[in-house]
Amino acid sequence: MSLRIFSCLLLLFCLDIFRHEVLLGAQADSVLSAAQTLVWGPGLETDVVLPARFFFIQAVDGSGTNLTTSPGEKTFEVKIESPAEQFTRIWIQVLDRHDGSFLVRYRMYATYTDLHINVLLKNKHVAKSPFILKGQVYHEGCDCPQTSGSVWEAHMHCPQSFPQIERDLALYAAVDPDRNADEIPKRFGQRQSLCHYTIKDNKVYVQTYGEHVGFRIFMDSILLSITRKVRLPDLEFFVNLGDWPLEKRKPSERIHPIFSWCGSNNTRDIVMPTYDLTESVLETMGRVSLDMLSVQANTGPPWTEKNSTAFWRGRDSRQERLELVKLSRAHPDSINAAFTNFFFFKHDESLYGPLVKHVSFFDFFKYKYQINIDGTVAAYRLPYLLAGNSVVLKQDSSYYEHFYYGLRPWEHYIPVRADMGDLLEKIQWARDHDEEAKQIGLAGQQFARTNLMGNSIFCYYYQLYQGYAKLQVTEPKVREGMELVEQPSDDLFPCSCHRTRVRDSAKDEL
Repeated sequence: MSLRIFSCLLLLFCLDIFRHEVLLGAQADSVLSAAQTLVWGPGLETDVVLPARFFFIQAVDGSGTNLTTSPGEKTFEVKIESPAEQFTRIWIQVLDRHDGSFLVRYRMYATYTDLHINVLLKNKHVAKSPFILKGQVYHEGCDCPQTSGSVWEAHMHCPQSFPQIERDLALYAAVDPDRNADEIPKRFGQRQSLCHYTIKDNKVYVQTYGEHVGFRIFMDSILLSITRKVRLPDLEFFVNLGDWPLEKRKPSERIHPIFSWCGSNNTRDIVMPTYDLTESVLETMGRVSLDMLSVQANTGPPWTEKNSTAFWRGRDSRQERLELVKLSRAHPDSINAAFTNFFFFKHDESLYGPLVKHVSFFDFFKYKYQINIDGTVAAYRLPYLLAGNSVVLKQDSSYYEHFYYGLRPWEHYIPVRADMGDLLEKIQWARDHDEEAKQIGLAGQQFARTNLMGNSIFCYYYQLYQGYAKLQVTEPKVREGMELVEQPSDDLFPCSCHRTRVRDSAKDEL
């Protein structure tokens, strides 16, 4: 063997050893690091009381790099215990968000002292685990309101303000509960379904008007939940239980303050989070399966594996929906749209049917493009569509929900004309600009994760009521005909409130 050949073989051998060592080093770096993995979120704080508390885990490898794909849904284990109790009634779920991060949610069915949250990776504590929530950790059913609203807002990390609240309340220089109690039932009470609420000494009283008042349960539930957590100022207001906003008078006329779940460009109602989103917060890990936490673990396949078709399912509650289904039939390669129920246009079922079976909402995210089109009013599914891993094609609309003010076209969603006339064009744009469409979808997802979680919803309600109470020029009263809405009782797991209850302390903040 010549010296040149021997030298070449020796060089190849050395290169092979070097390559092997580099690969071993890379594998070592890619192994998850318990010490460098990140854990954060409101569910690690004692005073953030929510129906279902939650926090996040970001998997980090040995080189300090965040993982961007799932390391496996069983990677992390979470145990929650209280040293003072042998057993804890806490339901825990670790949800894989399939982007290298996890959402941990837990629902407490009793109040505990010094709660220990253990986050484990192969039996090793992660980050600063165990996380200790010191003192009394109150569960959702515990009636123990924080007497200071400003302290509660600080604990909840509420924003300084919500633009929609400021916009809605700016229409009213003052609010007269006595005048409203006399005039609003006369004006709306015969033809509409209303609830007349008074909050007095942090207790909830109500009187209903109209025939269809079943949706009162959603307002009762959120008011009872809020008053268990923080002391509300005394206030008196009317809630519209119907779909359509009511106050159509111009601001220059004598308008009445009506709280509604939806607003429009042609009305002056004061907008609250929708009953659907509100219930999903209250019943997370309860009787609902679709909520802003569960959707984050069910966003479908990765972007590159999704179907490049625009998807929609729903009922026939608007003419444009009929046109959408018609368009889908003409362009099945671009749009997959069909009705699951006929109610408003039953005589047209032969034209726009047949009906298709209901599809799990989570299966919507098998498709890259989600069509959001109005129903009777705004489509209340938008928060969940934004939270998925698709991009939303949103119809321009005169209707809006409490969070629309923060949404930006081409940043959080792809806009579509109100008549849907450019839908095919926008779908083709998304196909031709795949990376841009993906980034718009991710921005919409981040908006939902930042602005539409349970803590944000509670902050919105509180600041709305607080701002409205400041406008009152006469004393809110428990009117004749009102009934007390009782707090639910839990004889099996009662809680002891360790906060000092200060009567009328909330009035000091007005």
